[in-house]
Amino acid sequence: MPDMSASASLAMTHLTTLAKEVDEDKVTPGVLGFIVFAVMALAVWGLMKSMNRHMSRVDFKEAPDPKADAGNARDTSASGSAKP
Repeated sequence: MPDMSASASLAMTHLTTLAKEVDEDKVTPGVLGFIVFAVMALAVWGLMKSMNRHMSRVDFKEAPDPKADAGNARDTSASGSAKP
């Protein structure tokens, strides 16, 4: 590594020592990660419960389409008046 500057080699030596200290098998999210996950799970549960309650209150009855009724009346009158 003759073309590497002194500051870059110094930074590399510090980074490699930090990398050696961290054991990948022992890294865990910890208590904070569990708390965040639990809060998010409770929030999703509450939102789903609220959505279910609101959706059960909806009483949707579709109004008949006036264009479809006019078209059906025209078809029945046309077929009823035609004689073979």
